[in-house]
Amino acid sequence: MFDIVGKRNWYFAFSALLTIPGLIFIALGGLKPSVDFTGGTVFQVRYASEPSADEVQAALVDLGHPEAIVRATDDGWLEIRTEPIDLVDPTEPIPVPSGSVAASPSATPSASGSPAASPSASPTATPVPSPSPGPVIDVDTELGDLEAALEERFGAAAEGSPRSATTVGPIVGADLIRSSAILIIIGEIAIMLYLGLRFGLRFGICAIVALLHDVILVVGLFAMLGFFFGVEFDALFVTALLTIIGFSVHDTIVVFDRIRENRVRHAGEPFGAIVNHSILQTMGRSIITSITVMVTLAALLLLGPPTIRTFTLALLVGVVSGTYSSIFNASQLLVAWHEWSEKRKAGARAAVRPLSR
Repeated sequence: MFDIVGKRNWYFAFSALLTIPGLIFIALGGLKPSVDFTGGTVFQVRYASEPSADEVQAALVDLGHPEAIVRATDDGWLEIRTEPIDLVDPTEPIPVPSGSVAASPSATPSASGSPAASPSASPTATPVPSPSPGPVIDVDTELGDLEAALEERFGAAAEGSPRSATTVGPIVGADLIRSSAILIIIGEIAIMLYLGLRFGLRFGICAIVALLHDVILVVGLFAMLGFFFGVEFDALFVTALLTIIGFSVHDTIVVFDRIRENRVRHAGEPFGAIVNHSILQTMGRSIITSITVMVTLAALLLLGPPTIRTFTLALLVGVVSGTYSSIFNASQLLVAWHEWSEKRKAGARAAVRPLSR
């Protein structure tokens, strides 16, 4: 029988080799949050003269946007990112479109007690909605002026330009960061409590450590990609992390459940041997399940739209890491903890014997 548990120190060293570089680049600030988290305006354009990203960025500095960042996409478009623009102050009144008349503020109550419009109001008058409590995007103001100024310098924009335009206020970005952190923390705590109640606290803690390995590996990879290639992560990245947590726990529960069954069937055997036997019984099932998911994710990564590429890459790496950690981390940590506990108990018993004599 192949001894997986006996080589656990090698697995721990390999996990450290994978996660430590990621932690270093996280500390170096390699993570590049998208506009979803930081707030700002992002739009993609293409001009007739096909200027470089540096030329467009220099033009934006002249136009009063020194904070702008311009990069070329894989398909030849230019992605421009600035501070949030085209956001109407919610305290300002919304302009009334031409051809419509607002109800007169001097309306007098009718006999029924409801306000009646002044006789001077047009029969086709339409009420103006009150401003919403958050910022409202107005695409006909500053962004339109900025695009027109760029077209004057670099020629007419290509058909369909701008291809996309997104504006997120800083308050929305801050709320998303807070909500994402709360979701991940609540997910981790709920999983630990569930596993603690079902299998025991020791099992729950080992599963959480394995989950942290998967999360650090994925986040660290994106920190390295952001540091070297400027890859950003968006709101879908948080969804991918939560999916990875669930997938990894799913495999870990399968192994833990078999360990619990084998402890009853093989009572008296060393705990390490029981865990090793349980891993061998479930390894084939875990690997085959993961391969079917990885094939689908690889197809999406290669052939899918660019908008979900970050999400797909995070999921693909997380599925591989989750399968590895369920077999070679969570169960091995359980054995290491059990053996350390047994050694400590043996040492305590050895210290008590001379005193009892």
